[in-house]
Amino acid sequence: MTRFISQKLRFYSFVCIALLLFVHGYNLNETYLQKDSLVNEPLTFTTFIEYFLANGVLRFRLPLLFIISGYIFALQDQRPYAERIKKRLVTLIIPFLIWSAVGLAITYLFQQFPVTAKAVKDAQLDQLGDNRPYNEIGWGGILLRWIVVPISYQLWFIKSLFFYNLLYPVLKWMVLKYPRIWFSIVSFLWIIGFGIYLIEGMGLLFFSLGIWLCKNNYPLDRKPQWFSSYVSWLFFIGLSVIKTFLAFELENDGSNWHSWIFILLYAGSVIAGVMAIWFSTDRLVKWCMGRKWFIWMAAFAFVIYGMHVPLLPYAIRLSCRYFYNVPNYRLVAYIMVPLMVMFFCMAFGALLRALLPKVYKLATGGRGF
Repeated sequence: MTRFISQKLRFYSFVCIALLLFVHGYNLNETYLQKDSLVNEPLTFTTFIEYFLANGVLRFRLPLLFIISGYIFALQDQRPYAERIKKRLVTLIIPFLIWSAVGLAITYLFQQFPVTAKAVKDAQLDQLGDNRPYNEIGWGGILLRWIVVPISYQLWFIKSLFFYNLLYPVLKWMVLKYPRIWFSIVSFLWIIGFGIYLIEGMGLLFFSLGIWLCKNNYPLDRKPQWFSSYVSWLFFIGLSVIKTFLAFELENDGSNWHSWIFILLYAGSVIAGVMAIWFSTDRLVKWCMGRKWFIWMAAFAFVIYGMHVPLLPYAIRLSCRYFYNVPNYRLVAYIMVPLMVMFFCMAFGALLRALLPKVYKLATGGRGF
């Protein structure tokens, strides 16, 4: 792997996590956006921007992160499989448990004060649908929310990634032995939205694609001759714009025909987006990776990832409640609150790294030093 490819992987790992805050920071009436979600409120500049970003163009992030993860794991085949899995327990599972506990602690703290307790209740983050105070749930409920269904719901990615690492020998065999059959199957699973706890179509497809790119020595530093930046960006942005308009114009009549339209628009936008982002932004990558301030920020990517939920949803509710008299307060909140939470997470990470480096290393799996 060349130095520039290494920089590019690090750059996009940070960018994908930073953009995650704008995926989780929307304040639409539809509180849980899926790829085929409709919006039951008027189309305005604010609602358009929020849906277009949160449920449109920024959806390329997770596929790209899975590709990067599969590629990097496949690069390490010279090391024993058991040794790599043992290391992943330290770099994935222990951080998962730590940040899940942090999410519970933040929520419990917010529940102790009437103002912030209302924000916790309004956010409706509990994956079990039980938003009672933790004092009423009991230790059994707390343990369940720590290990199985964390309030920091973004941590599902870590669990799934670790599971795909466990499946790596099988995935690599399928990718190298029967690539056409395997990619046809996992592409279909991705399109239909297949998911059973730790196994879902998107992760299987794009983690496998990362393995294939690595094992076939695909020249990631060279743009293919057939690739057109103009066409890829046109599809990337255009399909997201169409999907956004349809989300406000269509009505849920009980049928699922609109879901298939949205799924196809989503899939086309994601594929075009991953290619556009990867192959046409080399100048931006080189510029950013040559700046010390950007390198410093990128070091705290994992802290941002682990800590931004539940802080962000609670902060969004509070800002919308107390600053509703500010012109365009919803759009201002959507832009400013994620940025404020991101900088808070970076400041917390910098302080933790300076004061308790061993704790920081454990919480981030050794990342960010």
